[in-house]
Amino acid sequence: MKLQTHTIPYKQSLVNVSVFGNGPKWLFCFHGFGQDGSSFQVLENPLGSAYTLIAIDFPFHGKTEWNEGLTMSPEDLLGILAIIIHENNESNDKPFVFSILGYSLGGRVALHLIQMIPTQIERMVLLAPDGLKVNFWYWLGTQTWAGNKLFKYTMKKPEWFFSLLNLSSKAGLANKSVIKFVHKSIDDDAERVLLYNRWTTMRLFKPNLAALKHIISKKEIPVRFLYGSYDRVILSKRNSLKKDSKNVTVTVVEGGHELLKEKFSTVIASLFSR
Repeated sequence: MKLQTHTIPYKQSLVNVSVFGNGPKWLFCFHGFGQDGSSFQVLENPLGSAYTLIAIDFPFHGKTEWNEGLTMSPEDLLGILAIIIHENNESNDKPFVFSILGYSLGGRVALHLIQMIPTQIERMVLLAPDGLKVNFWYWLGTQTWAGNKLFKYTMKKPEWFFSLLNLSSKAGLANKSVIKFVHKSIDDDAERVLLYNRWTTMRLFKPNLAALKHIISKKEIPVRFLYGSYDRVILSKRNSLKKDSKNVTVTVVEGGHELLKEKFSTVIASLFSR
């Protein structure tokens, strides 16, 4: 089955949705920073007979036209999911149950979502998820007024930040993988604008780890993590949820941060059956 895309009208926006696979179970997929829903197509062959995969392009990603300012709230996401479910679910007399898959930024979104509707989540699979440890720079730039002003200024005039980055590299305070990741995100003028818009817009997705631990344990929700052994952006050792050995498992593959690849698709698919 080829990738299908269509748009969902939401408030003043048009949200792009990618759908592939035709399995009886539903799997909502949330992509990483700078990606879009089509990145999950690598999972169509191993998962498409068991699941229908539905991937939403976040604001300022892919083909979504976001006209709600620089804010997407968790309630906005629930509203979008509700529209999709209502249009495709013939039985609306009981809560619709589905699984969720989140990669990197999408992992943070998935973690927040499970706090809001735990009774509707059958299983959660997270690939190198953001949100389990607060990044200082992200917190400063999106959660504080002064930090956001500095963030916006830096995206317009980044010279001082490049100098700081070079000094950090020479002093050994930042590893090469992280520096490469940063340069990839901010070397281009247009990419810096997108970085500011994307980070700022998704700032309200803030998982509460204490609440998550309680919910996962009480509801006995299977949560499966996958990390790359060479990943220097998201580290598996910073995952405090893995202490719940009954409901949570952690798998590490030989790879970096980019896990949505064909060579990892079978491993990812296996996390939905164990």
